[in-house]
Amino acid sequence: MKTVLLTGATGFVGRQIVNYLSKTGSSIVPVIRVGKESEFNATPNIERVVTSSDIFQETEDWWAHQCRGVDIVIHAAWYTKPGAYLHSSKNVDCLIGSLTLAKGAIKAGISRFVGIGTCFEYDLAVKTVLVNTPLRPLTPYASAKASLFLGLNHWMELQDVEFGWCRLFYLYGEGEHELRLVPYIHRQLAAGMEANLTNGSQVRDFLDVSDAARLITKFAMSDKQGAVNICSGIPVTIRQIAETIADQYGRRDLLKFGEREENSFDPPHVLGIPDNGVLEWG
Repeated sequence: MKTVLLTGATGFVGRQIVNYLSKTGSSIVPVIRVGKESEFNATPNIERVVTSSDIFQETEDWWAHQCRGVDIVIHAAWYTKPGAYLHSSKNVDCLIGSLTLAKGAIKAGISRFVGIGTCFEYDLAVKTVLVNTPLRPLTPYASAKASLFLGLNHWMELQDVEFGWCRLFYLYGEGEHELRLVPYIHRQLAAGMEANLTNGSQVRDFLDVSDAARLITKFAMSDKQGAVNICSGIPVTIRQIAETIADQYGRRDLLKFGEREENSFDPPHVLGIPDNGVLEWG
């Protein structure tokens, strides 16, 4: 039986990880913002709840205390406000705070650390990426994530701590922020309003957040190390996604492609290749 400390436990991905950790029978130590403690009143296998006003400002000793008796750390917390996170200076705070967390966790004697990365760490000019595709982050968010991976990958080995890194692709599903693509289209069409979109030709690798959390949990509870792609491996265009949603309302006429400009840093084609030798769908 393992004790798992999970940061970002009330977030889009984190709350789903909690669900799957509960099913493994592991003891869970969620780390959350002050005031959200009640969210775990009915959650099984919660050993204790750790609260903080800002985990990225906590000290190494604070983390060492919180990680006492913990076997595995899953670090899912980060600054992810839609429309702001990619270029925010808060990414530097998250990077520094995450390194402090790792140092405290090692001091406490953890045996395994699993971080959550992003497909944007890769050189996406390659279009279809494997875990050994070269890294070429183009935003402060992706650079901070890649820096954390590079900083911990070999250092954890020297500390005799297992290290894993889960690179997420395009997630959707329960708890998704209303400003993201899928909730935006649903909200507009449900209200009978037009949805302004780009031309829709971009190819993406979409995965339900519940499936992503299941894979992250399975990986975290294994002894596998290194980076893995948390993705579907199935290419789909933004137009296809939008039209599938519109068909639920019978309102493809409300989809207005080409009305929104593409971001200069938004790649035309992102497809991940999952490592089925490490992560099976069963």
